[in-house]
Amino acid sequence: MIKKISFLFYFVIISILLSGQIIDIDYRIPQEYIIGGITVSGIQNEESKDLIIMISNLTPGKKITIPGEDIQNAIKNLYKQGMFERVEISVISRSGSTIYLDIFLEEKNRMSSLVIEGVKKGEANTLKEKININSGDILTEYAISNAVDKIKKHYIDKGFNNVNVKVSQQADTAAKGRSVLYIYVDKGSRVKIENINFVNNNVIADNKLKKAMKDTKEKSVLNIFKSSKYIPANYEKDKANVINKYAELGYKDALILKDSIYKVDDKSIAIDIYVEEGKKYFFRNISWVGNTEYTDEALNQILQIKKGDVYNEKLLQTNLYANPNGVDVSALYLDNGFLFFQMNPVITNIVGDSIDIEIQIYEGKQATINKVSVIGNTVTNDRVILREVRSKPGDLFRRSDIMRTQMELAQMRFFNQEKLNVNMDPNPAAGTVDLEYVVEEVSTNQIELSGGWGLGRFVGTLGLVLNNFSLRNLFKKDAWRPIPSGDGQVLSIRGQTNGQYYQSYNLSFIEPWLGGKRPNALSISLFHSLETNGVSKKEDGTYNSAGTLLTRQEISISGASVGLGIKLKKPDDFSQLYLSLNYLHYNLKDYVQTLSFKNGVANNLNFGISFGRNSTDSPIYPKTGSNIYLSVNMTPPYSLFKDDNWAEMPDSVKFKWLEYHKWKIELTNYTTIYGKWVFMARAKFGFMGMYNKSVGLSPFERYYLGGDGLSGFSLDGREIIGMRGYANQVLTPRDIYGNYLGGTIFAKYTMEIRYPLSMNPMASVYLLGFVEAGNTWLNIKTFQPFNTMKSAGVGIRLYMPMFGLLGLDFGIPFDATFANKKYQGQFHFSINASID
Repeated sequence: MIKKISFLFYFVIISILLSGQIIDIDYRIPQEYIIGGITVSGIQNEESKDLIIMISNLTPGKKITIPGEDIQNAIKNLYKQGMFERVEISVISRSGSTIYLDIFLEEKNRMSSLVIEGVKKGEANTLKEKININSGDILTEYAISNAVDKIKKHYIDKGFNNVNVKVSQQADTAAKGRSVLYIYVDKGSRVKIENINFVNNNVIADNKLKKAMKDTKEKSVLNIFKSSKYIPANYEKDKANVINKYAELGYKDALILKDSIYKVDDKSIAIDIYVEEGKKYFFRNISWVGNTEYTDEALNQILQIKKGDVYNEKLLQTNLYANPNGVDVSALYLDNGFLFFQMNPVITNIVGDSIDIEIQIYEGKQATINKVSVIGNTVTNDRVILREVRSKPGDLFRRSDIMRTQMELAQMRFFNQEKLNVNMDPNPAAGTVDLEYVVEEVSTNQIELSGGWGLGRFVGTLGLVLNNFSLRNLFKKDAWRPIPSGDGQVLSIRGQTNGQYYQSYNLSFIEPWLGGKRPNALSISLFHSLETNGVSKKEDGTYNSAGTLLTRQEISISGASVGLGIKLKKPDDFSQLYLSLNYLHYNLKDYVQTLSFKNGVANNLNFGISFGRNSTDSPIYPKTGSNIYLSVNMTPPYSLFKDDNWAEMPDSVKFKWLEYHKWKIELTNYTTIYGKWVFMARAKFGFMGMYNKSVGLSPFERYYLGGDGLSGFSLDGREIIGMRGYANQVLTPRDIYGNYLGGTIFAKYTMEIRYPLSMNPMASVYLLGFVEAGNTWLNIKTFQPFNTMKSAGVGIRLYMPMFGLLGLDFGIPFDATFANKKYQGQFHFSINASID
């Protein structure tokens, strides 16, 4: 035992002596060594050790001098990472000229949690997402400084230029090496612009230069739609807009010499902008070089700039490349297949105030389309998209065909309109181009769940519209995901009821491409409705507890309709003709509500023909284009086939087969007036006539005006027309007892100003202000188109693919009726433009 202890003692002593001998280095005398190996200690992450060695620039086999700069530089490199509190590099062993190193690191604390104070919870969550520091991250100086900068930028972009951010760390007692990061935010007050002063501007007045600044505005009671917040990024852009304004008026040398931003008080600043206007220039000679396809005269006619015009580079660029109306030199070439053409306007001479321009053109050869494909469609079948594509393989390349295709794809409503794109892969050597249309699917199916008020009772509605249905896959089990989709067909199922009093059921189907070769739409619909006084069939003819005889009053309507929409090529291919055959059967039993007879049947067999032209650029928020709709529905003139004493016949016989002709016209136009602001103007007219004065006007199919357009049910084929500011149907002719008769003529005029808040395809929102005028008349003798009831107000529209277009309006009537006082406003809720 004693021998073993003695051996162990001597072994330890010898090891220490040997060890001391190995690492015995004289640091006073520089000496060259070879690194035999490197270890990293002090950190837990094994995967990062190789990275540490790489950053140190010390590698096995490398020759270094000790003492020398190699070790010093390695320590500096590691400190630069900002991740370590302590860095030490030591020699742990030596064998001759070979040494072994250890890099000891002490990490800075990692974050255990982040606390943002001084702002609301929602704002704090937004800031956490922006700075993107997560639990477990090392709290480097860079990470903290970057977080502070992001928070400041976030608030400066919102006008809080005096924002102050403080940061502190507190050790987490529950976790060693962890800290809680506290960030305190003091937003301060928003900094607004008190005054914008222009200095040395003699040609353009202050107000015009201020107007050129789109997003930098001074405080003013007239500045309703733009904030006067000072946002540096916007200010820099608007300084460029000021120079652009000068350039548009011929002052191409104008520049901003300097600007001064100074504090007025804690909440406001003033800006002085010093300009140098320079002199005004004019176009002199404009020449074309390289054009063989079109003459100089033809190109000058498109350019619309002549000698002596004020020099305007923006106008020159617009008329060369991107005129909003599509009439520019670039469009002329690109619509004739010259995909590879290039154009470069060059100033060749400046004499005094006159500028000569040479427009250099390389036409290249015409390109044909080689291949057309589509990507991004996860639901809609390729053939459904490609049949809307105007660019076909073998066709000459035309830019207008691509633009029209994108418009057609937007009108389908199956895709995110903001993400529609086309990728072009040109092959100049072959003179061809491949087109790849890019789409992003959005949900298009709609659920309608609503309540309304009709005939004094609450009416509930439940509906389902499948806008991209596939009938051919209806019986394929694999296609139910969750419903057969992708063929662009529309299936609609809708029901309304308030229980015993009213029930209505509708089923419709639309095939937009009948036969698959032409955009001819087939539509089929079936419907049935029933309204009663609440007395059931069992109770009919019985007495209630009070001894009153119960009589069931009812009207039932059953019908079917089939229609064919035909795409026209003339006057242009925005036009469509729609033909329909409709049949409705009315059955009345003791029905005394609105019609001129209470027992009997009525049949309505009518043929409809309508013409529509829709050139709007979007189905949800149109910015340009128009919509024209003309229609007529007519029944056979039965009374003209039979010589009876129609005037003496009771209405139940006279109207057994309804006869009328019904005309309607609707004109709508959309214009972008400034930025995103859109002006909409619409006029609607309707007229129902008769064939035989002895028969008179039909009590069915009349017009009822006023309210939200959702009011109850159309029991007598009535056409309900919404008008904001007035109660439902109050602008409709009545008899001496106050009962609604319905109008046979109506007119309605609407003007709206619209502004979009969001064009997100999952929830598009826009605001509107409106003025409206309208009325209905009992017959042509009382018709006065400008004797109308007027209203004005504001509204909001929300489009969600699942529910369609939802609207909320507040309208103020300018005329009194029996149901509302003058200027007594009211709210209206609408679904799918029912109020329009």
